Amino acid sequence: MTAAIITAMLIFFAISVPIAIAIALASVIGLVGFTTLPPIVISQQFLIALDKFPLAAIPFFILAGNLMEVGGLSRRLVEFARAFVGQLQGGLAATCVLTCMLFSAISGSSVATTFAIGAVLIPAMRQFGYPVGFAAALMAVSAELGVIFPPSIPMILYGVATQTSIPALFLAGVLPGFLIAGALLVTVLVWCRIKGWGNRDGEGRLPRGTATIQAFWALLMPLVIMGGIYGGVTTPTEAAVIAVIYALIVGLFLHRELTLRDVFVALRKSVVSSAVIMFIIAAASLMGYLLNRQGVPDAAALWLTSTFDGATSLLIAVNALLFVVGMFIETGASIIVLAPILQDAALRVGIEPVHFGTIMVVNLALGMITPPMGVNLFAAAQIAGCSVTQMLRPLMVFIGVLLACLIVITFVPQISTFLPSTMTR
Repeated sequence: MTAAIITAMLIFFAISVPIAIAIALASVIGLVGFTTLPPIVISQQFLIALDKFPLAAIPFFILAGNLMEVGGLSRRLVEFARAFVGQLQGGLAATCVLTCMLFSAISGSSVATTFAIGAVLIPAMRQFGYPVGFAAALMAVSAELGVIFPPSIPMILYGVATQTSIPALFLAGVLPGFLIAGALLVTVLVWCRIKGWGNRDGEGRLPRGTATIQAFWALLMPLVIMGGIYGGVTTPTEAAVIAVIYALIVGLFLHRELTLRDVFVALRKSVVSSAVIMFIIAAASLMGYLLNRQGVPDAAALWLTSTFDGATSLLIAVNALLFVVGMFIETGASIIVLAPILQDAALRVGIEPVHFGTIMVVNLALGMITPPMGVNLFAAAQIAGCSVTQMLRPLMVFIGVLLACLIVITFVPQISTFLPSTMTR
């Protein structure tokens, strides 16, 4: 049955069937063709998969990010970041990285970050003389921070799939996020100086005080979200609801840039995005249920730990596997299917669960910017009006930087575990 499910899924992928439908159809083939289970098990497993309180945070964080985009908060974050680094040569490129870092502390989604920030910054970078391929590639890569900094939707999925503390996972992403953001900042500033780009980036930027005042409510939002979680006042799901209410109040009554039509647009986009994610979760959970009945997770974990008998060799093998998987399979589906199997193997060789979850999310986030299925690439290309091919040369440099950061995160576990360890002190 396992071979039939995997084969069917790969065939569906090859003929461009959407990922969620491919997983669901392959699972149905396995259930109907190789078990005596009644078809009602399909709907039962879908319901069991989605009937989890932490998953309710996903649509609310998506909605909060979309409300910020249409309510002008993302534009204010761009002006704030530009006010502080715009005077540097390459300051507009640095603004891209910093703004994505700030916005990621609200949206939890790299695609949402790409559209919200890219709609402002990609045209601005083109106007100031940056090559379109570089601007689009930088936007796609910087938006990856949206799934590393808390609140991160893939971190929520990992926590649900493996019963790992979601607040601990959120904290685990903070220092890796700063590491990646810092590496990207150094890269773009050096690159722009070598190429001579960005000499006029300081033109038209706001004074720092003015930009800070205008962005005050947007900057306060991450503190409200994360302060509620780590202050013990709210769960991540409740914090997501508060984020939506906060974005509505700021957009409608404080900035007064959000209209009822904008709210409807944000709701529609959020419903579509949330439905896609939830369908993937449900389909992947059905597959996980069938594979569990066959003992695949235990057998896979046993094989991994017997083949790679130490933590170092296992981490190298897992990173290689996840990098390839991330190129072809959506991040959420990869986490739901693989996380329980791989974490079991990691636990057997003494790898801490929160550290392993961080490695997995950071690695699979690379799949969002690697062809042929990198969703951030297509989003950035759509905004920039260029082809993905034009982005490839600068993209290779950025991927090299991110891989170097992944190696550091993998083999220096304290980067991921230091902040979560403070929760127990």
